[in-house]
Amino acid sequence: MYRTHNCGELNLSNRGEKVILSGWVHKSRDLGGMTFIDLRDRYGKTQLVFNMESDPGLCAAARKLGREYVICAEGTVEERSNKNPKMTTGDIEIIVNKLTVLNASKIPPFTIEEETDGGDELRMKYRYLDLRREPVKQNIIHRHRIAQEVRKYLDSQRFLEIETPVLIKSTPEGARDFVVPSRVHKGSFYALPQSPQTFKQLLMISGFDRYFQIVKCFRDEDLRADRQPEFTQIDCEMSFVEQDDVLNAFEGLARHLFKTIKDYDLEDSFPRISYDRAISEYGTDKPDLRFGMKINELSDEVKGRGFNVFDKSEYIGGIVAPGCSEYSRKDLDGLADFVRRPQIGASGLVYLKFNRDGSFRSSVDKFFKGDDLKQWAEKMSAEPGDLMLILAGDRLHTLAALSELRLEMATRLGLRKTGKFKPLWIVDFPLLEWDEETQRYYAMHHPFTSPREEDLDILETDPGRVRANAYDLVINGVEIGGGSIRIHDADIQKRMFRALGFTGEQARSQFGFLMDAFSYGAPPHGGIAFGFDRWVSLFAGSETIRDFIAFPKNNAGRDVMIDSPSEISEEQLKELGLQIIKKGI
Repeated sequence: MYRTHNCGELNLSNRGEKVILSGWVHKSRDLGGMTFIDLRDRYGKTQLVFNMESDPGLCAAARKLGREYVICAEGTVEERSNKNPKMTTGDIEIIVNKLTVLNASKIPPFTIEEETDGGDELRMKYRYLDLRREPVKQNIIHRHRIAQEVRKYLDSQRFLEIETPVLIKSTPEGARDFVVPSRVHKGSFYALPQSPQTFKQLLMISGFDRYFQIVKCFRDEDLRADRQPEFTQIDCEMSFVEQDDVLNAFEGLARHLFKTIKDYDLEDSFPRISYDRAISEYGTDKPDLRFGMKINELSDEVKGRGFNVFDKSEYIGGIVAPGCSEYSRKDLDGLADFVRRPQIGASGLVYLKFNRDGSFRSSVDKFFKGDDLKQWAEKMSAEPGDLMLILAGDRLHTLAALSELRLEMATRLGLRKTGKFKPLWIVDFPLLEWDEETQRYYAMHHPFTSPREEDLDILETDPGRVRANAYDLVINGVEIGGGSIRIHDADIQKRMFRALGFTGEQARSQFGFLMDAFSYGAPPHGGIAFGFDRWVSLFAGSETIRDFIAFPKNNAGRDVMIDSPSEISEEQLKELGLQIIKKGI
């Protein structure tokens, strides 16, 4: 027997018991005639005591143990004289009478502590050691707990967890596929799924009216803090539903998770905001509603007054920063530099101070007088003591810049409060988006998203104005998930493919199996896919998903621990019928 108890469960009620513990040496302290070792396992730490006077051989053996040695210790539970309230087992210690070294350890490349001296790349190279650290371990346990609550709730709502294939057919829409060559069918390739989209639709056609899966998905795209080449979705689909049915069902999931994970009660119903309204009022389809500071358009109020920047701009708009009229010139210059950053790309910043005495001061006083500035303040609902910040340029570009400025000001003013959550649904997305480079429309979500019924008449004549029966769940400025009501009519699906520039032959080649399935009685259906990794990081108050994945890739998409991706042998290439063409040859 390696252990009778774990290292996190013993307390004073176990005093006098003979126990066996196994784990890793966390710390060792030699104090004269005594040696103390903190033994660590997944559950916690327990202090072991070795006495040079009563058993000098055993104490000498204990003093030879290094950090991260794996040991088994037998002894008696006793009350500690110097209790440690920071340890769950801090009231007791084990007086050891037998010690077995199960495995020695080299000196770790970084300290296995809550705060470590290891940098990101070093810790990722030795990720199995990093996972021993308490914060990282708790992240993985946190992830497990959320997964279990997802399953518990969806099972209570009659959803079935059904697995779908990992080796599938490559499709040209969406992000790049990861492809897998076939040895048996040389020259042919599988793709790893970007999502189980077509399979969950086929499950609806099969009669499984409520499906879910916590599933790995793969996208060969540029990486960032909330993106990995392989990630996890909570993938869901329902039959015989309209949009309200889906939204209500998954508001229930959100409430369940917030209550069980955070003990946080969400409001009864989530606001629903159209895509157009979100862009106009917040500059983004992922607005943070924890604070106000909506964008106001000022184009009509400011054009035609001789100020070239405004007169030549398609759009002029601004936000009100409450209580900031006393910002210094240095503060304002800093904001101007912020909006000029390449990732934001505004040409400059116009400000208007609404002083507490009711007077106005702006950076464009030469062109606009008191009455003009007062009109701006009225349009933007500014009050004495506020600061108005205004940008101009192309409409969508300027709105996006104002969105970034809005978030920056909210951060500076402490309005993006942790522990406060404001969910909402974004609805009525455009069905299609035009790409100038390829001169064609692409599906904003995917080719199986249903158009709004009232917009079907203009699908061929004015496709850019067609709205999708689609929706995203956004919480605190983060898109947590998105979905849509699907096309279940074969004729509408063919029209959609034509709008996307597919010939009949191309559509048949890529999606013939789905088109055939539609002809055998497809029910109305719709669903949603949540970013499981984003749920996990949101509940932990983190902006990166990488910390909550057991074995993540780095920012270059590499696993530096196992050195992947890597080359394969000539023999393997030959077996697959592949040849590597070196760059420049």
